Amino acid sequence: MSVLEIKNLHVNVETDQGTREILRGVDLTIREGEIHAIMGPNGSGKSTLAYTIAGHPKYTVVQGEILLDGENVLEMSVDERARAGMFLAMQYPVEIPGVTVTNFLRTAKTAIDGEAPSIRTWLKDVRGAMSNLKMDSAFAERNVNEGFSGGEKKRNEILQLELLKPKFAVLDETDSGLDVDALKVVSEGVNRAHANTGLGILLITHYTRILRYITPDFVHVFVAGRIAEQGGPELADRLEEEGYDRYHVAESATQ
Repeated sequence: MSVLEIKNLHVNVETDQGTREILRGVDLTIREGEIHAIMGPNGSGKSTLAYTIAGHPKYTVVQGEILLDGENVLEMSVDERARAGMFLAMQYPVEIPGVTVTNFLRTAKTAIDGEAPSIRTWLKDVRGAMSNLKMDSAFAERNVNEGFSGGEKKRNEILQLELLKPKFAVLDETDSGLDVDALKVVSEGVNRAHANTGLGILLITHYTRILRYITPDFVHVFVAGRIAEQGGPELADRLEEEGYDRYHVAESATQ
């Protein structure tokens, strides 16, 4: 069984005001097949965790470990992390002018698997996944995310998730900017990928609305760069009712 382990992770970022510590000792273990939701207020470090796992150069790990099946993820380049089975669905997916969705997906699949997929099988898989996500087939020949709406970009992220079949997926506020219909479609895609491959999921969100469609096994509350509390799905319901004020009070009391 695959395991992603985050141990005592401390991360800094350079700002105009100097070096700032964002993550202050994060411990988290995600096993194959588990869905973990991370919730917390703006600025609590949720996205920093996502991008640190993926290997964004903006973030500097000053202490701690990230291990994938016992291997040190921090020693891997970004593409090595992807080949090892890591996937990041970005909060703000970038546009890639001049590269079509079809070419991007097949190139990525070839790089991850070490060999190009059969054209006939691959086209069938792509068309099937796009149909499930209610994406017009014309998107296959458009440049990646260029001119896409927010919802279309998010569907394209989940299209990659379904086709690339990673071991672990970090979904960074995939629900942001989605209307109810798009949220349902995207959530169904995540659930489908989870059911088909048994991947582990780290789902980062502010709100409980996506958790109505994707049921987490564990919920972690992120405050000031740390996990302040953790529990089951019922914790998300309590956060919906109470908000994060009591965590801010507790954090202030410790400083």
